[in-house]
Amino acid sequence: MSFTNFAFFHDRAATWKTTTWPRVQRSIRTLSRKKPLEPEGENSNFCRCLTTLDLVGLGIASTLGAGIYIVTGEVAREVAGPSIIISFFVAAVASIFAGLCYAECAARIPKTGSAYLYCYVSVGEALAFVTGWNLILSYVIGTSSMAKAWTGVFDDLIDNVIAKTLTKYIPMNSPGLAQYPDFLAAGLIMMLAGTLAFGVKESTIVNIIFTAVNVIVLVFIIIAAFIKGDLHNWRIKEIVEFTFALTDNCFLCSNDTLDHRMSDLGKGGFLPFGFDGTLAGSATCFYAFVGFNCIATTGEEVKNPQKAIPFGIVLSLLICFLACFGVSASLTLMMPYYQLDSHSPLPVAFEYVGWEPAKYVVAIGSLCALSTSLLAAMFPMARVLFAMARDGLLFKKLCYISVRHTPVVATLSSGAAAAVMVLLLDLKALVDMTSIGFIFAHTLVAVCILILRYVPISGKHLFLKKYYKIPPSRPTKCHSFTNSLKMLIFHHDSVFLVVILSVIMSEARSSLRRREVWSVLFVTILIVIFILAVILIWRQPQGTTKAAFMVTGVPIIPVLSIFINTYLMVQLEGETWISYAVWMAVGLIIYFSYGIRHSIQKRRIASAPAEINIDNVNSNNADSAA
Repeated sequence: MSFTNFAFFHDRAATWKTTTWPRVQRSIRTLSRKKPLEPEGENSNFCRCLTTLDLVGLGIASTLGAGIYIVTGEVAREVAGPSIIISFFVAAVASIFAGLCYAECAARIPKTGSAYLYCYVSVGEALAFVTGWNLILSYVIGTSSMAKAWTGVFDDLIDNVIAKTLTKYIPMNSPGLAQYPDFLAAGLIMMLAGTLAFGVKESTIVNIIFTAVNVIVLVFIIIAAFIKGDLHNWRIKEIVEFTFALTDNCFLCSNDTLDHRMSDLGKGGFLPFGFDGTLAGSATCFYAFVGFNCIATTGEEVKNPQKAIPFGIVLSLLICFLACFGVSASLTLMMPYYQLDSHSPLPVAFEYVGWEPAKYVVAIGSLCALSTSLLAAMFPMARVLFAMARDGLLFKKLCYISVRHTPVVATLSSGAAAAVMVLLLDLKALVDMTSIGFIFAHTLVAVCILILRYVPISGKHLFLKKYYKIPPSRPTKCHSFTNSLKMLIFHHDSVFLVVILSVIMSEARSSLRRREVWSVLFVTILIVIFILAVILIWRQPQGTTKAAFMVTGVPIIPVLSIFINTYLMVQLEGETWISYAVWMAVGLIIYFSYGIRHSIQKRRIASAPAEINIDNVNSNNADSAA
């Protein structure tokens, strides 16, 4: 190399070190700036009026709605068959792991904002915005899907007059769009948004009454299965006759047409679509357990948030799992899975077994459940918008609080967005997009638990071999930016391994079943590396700060939650990922054009420069707990 070239590269390296690298460091610090737990100048205007019973009712109401009355029939018919009970079990396990992580975060950070705030305090601003944007997606579309389910049940009671009329005069025959604009659902959303804007305590009282009616109806459904259910419906293989009945002029149909129709209905038995179908069903069934998120958003409206929120999350998840498991088993026992109705499966199932009057009881119960689910879904949606607007990441007017202590602008704005969605989109697309948003948020909450538990260690211990054998007795502060970056990689390398492992296992299922050498060897190596990474994390010292509720089995439970959530996300269809990518692109444009410049935390740091790290969070938590 000539002296001229050497000098050129030397100058470029010097420029990088003195100019470019500091800019990169500043950009990373900007994206990773954290919010303190008790920031100066931020006062809560909410009224602390909610009790533990209110939270349990809110969690049950937001869960036992469209997920159990509508999605159950669609997943059983199209994806899983009778094995939907396994789909619900897998989804429940993922939700319970995520719920435990939420419970600890809520005990440590009892503020409005749910997963968005947890990420802001422990991870940083950029990922916090992404998490909040995911929650907004899930809540807005979840509200739309529940409203559409409500009108579907109501329309079934009046012989589908609304659907027939609107399909005839205002059809929308485009992929991904609804068959017709659902004006009734849009009006229902805006009416309930006005109710929520009026007052919190009043809406929770109505919520508890209707939830009690819903639980009574679900118990009736489960008891009916013991009386009219038939185990033969879990073993039935003879679906050829039903295939012919569904095909017009079947005597003119070719064998290819019949085979295609048969493949649409599966192969019968308990696993008609194979175990792959069961796992794919789990990704959609996850939608049935997302209600506990709304409990975590009530941190500034609960009388004793550090104890009431964790208890409400755990108890509501347990009740909802028992209900979903029982109802899905009842539905597939009363009626063959391939004859289920996708829109109103339970009323049609009672017609099938000869209990026609009971379908009206079920329909009324489902209307009550869907009404409370709408309220419970719209409740946290407005509070996440409020929290992000209060932090300056979204438009400031969204954090306006009325004289009745409700975020009235955020409530009405989110209701309007959900009303537009329900006018345009199809139910299945709505459900899948809801699932992907919540699963992503749950994954980041599990990462937050690892960060909150395993605080930074000093750089001198980070990569020494003796540290693996004899770790320090307690964590020490890490002030260096480079060491902080190394700490992040070291503590959470298992997270990246989990993502890679779940994707590989999802894409190579057929190869693993055939026991092909390359797939078995590759997955085995990843599993071994993953186990070693978890052991290394386990060997690190945990923070000494205690919370009112703490997850047991750390780091195993948070890592398992990340693995299951990632695996479920991979099961979702490509169209869902495309829609999700568009939504995230819009969110990132908003953040980099507005949020990053108007961030309140940016102003705090500029006015009073101080290092805000997880040690501040833990000390504040200790003070608040005391």
